[in-house]
Amino acid sequence: MPCGGSVYGEENLVFIANDWHTSLLPVYLQAHYRDHGKYTYARSILVLHNLAHQGRAPLDCFYDLELPENYKELFYLDDPWGGECSNIMKAGLVSAQRVVAVSKGYAWEVQTDQGGWGLAAVLREHSWKLSGIVNGIDLDEWDPSTDSALQTDGYRTYSEDSLIEGKGACKSALQRELGLPEDPGVPIFGFIGRLDEQKGVDLIVESCGYLASRGAQVVLLGSGREDLEQDLRRVEAEHHGHVRSWVGFSVDMAHRITAAADLLLMPSRFEPCGLNQLYAMRYGTVPIVHAVGGLRDTVHQYNPVDHSGTGWQFTTYDGDHFRQALDHGLTTFYDYRDNFVTIQRNGMKQDLSWSNAAEQYEGVLVDAKYQW
Repeated sequence: MPCGGSVYGEENLVFIANDWHTSLLPVYLQAHYRDHGKYTYARSILVLHNLAHQGRAPLDCFYDLELPENYKELFYLDDPWGGECSNIMKAGLVSAQRVVAVSKGYAWEVQTDQGGWGLAAVLREHSWKLSGIVNGIDLDEWDPSTDSALQTDGYRTYSEDSLIEGKGACKSALQRELGLPEDPGVPIFGFIGRLDEQKGVDLIVESCGYLASRGAQVVLLGSGREDLEQDLRRVEAEHHGHVRSWVGFSVDMAHRITAAADLLLMPSRFEPCGLNQLYAMRYGTVPIVHAVGGLRDTVHQYNPVDHSGTGWQFTTYDGDHFRQALDHGLTTFYDYRDNFVTIQRNGMKQDLSWSNAAEQYEGVLVDAKYQW
């Protein structure tokens, strides 16, 4: 930690490590400093963004880490996916004074055998130092009233007060840009994300024909696995009057789809936090999500009795349950438009900034310092 001959900070500080890539930080802090009476008041917090990636390696790789022999057991894991290995994430989890998952739902899931990716038992043992804090978003970058991507080609910026007119203009502009029939009376379902098994792209591809049969339009943006990229091209060819697939990525197009779409599709198999559903609600776009991780925490099921809620969830990962959630969105959009607008406004009214998350992180930092 000495940088350029001077000590980085004071000894009374807290380090934050993110995922397996920096999970050695808590280990080195202990092995090279605290064990030798240095930085005895320093603490470390490990933040879990995606436990599926853990820094697994052959057992002998431990000897490349410049650590005392007694630390070897800290890395050992008999992994159900790959057998015995040296696991950097496990060592970081055990060594850190506090562990934060990026949502309360994810903090629970990583302690289950299905969601723990081989580390569930370790996390259950250390559950006393584990908490969940939902991410915030950059309200300057994601602001429909100032978004530069909406200040051209027929798009327009908007706020909650001009929601209907603003989103209507953006919908027409997106339909023109992508060559879809211009029709304000049909819902646009959007998907923006990495084309990966995690994101539930298979469910979306399977459902495109059904959505087209209900008169909806679907706009898909993403890149990733080659077979899934081909699936996107295929469903556009099969349902050309209703589906458009943008294979690749464009920041401006991501903002435009978020602004123009009526509903956002996020049927992820697992999702530690998720950001696109937060962006969507900020723009008055209603999310349909699989009730996992941060999606369950942030998108609340619409209640037609008291008109609370910000979208729709489905709990079982299969096409039938996904289509039931799609039906909720379609029926509300077509037959109960005032209720649909209420859901949009509910999403826009939320405080999705980092302020609330920062306050919770501060509490964890204080606990790490003084309750250890």
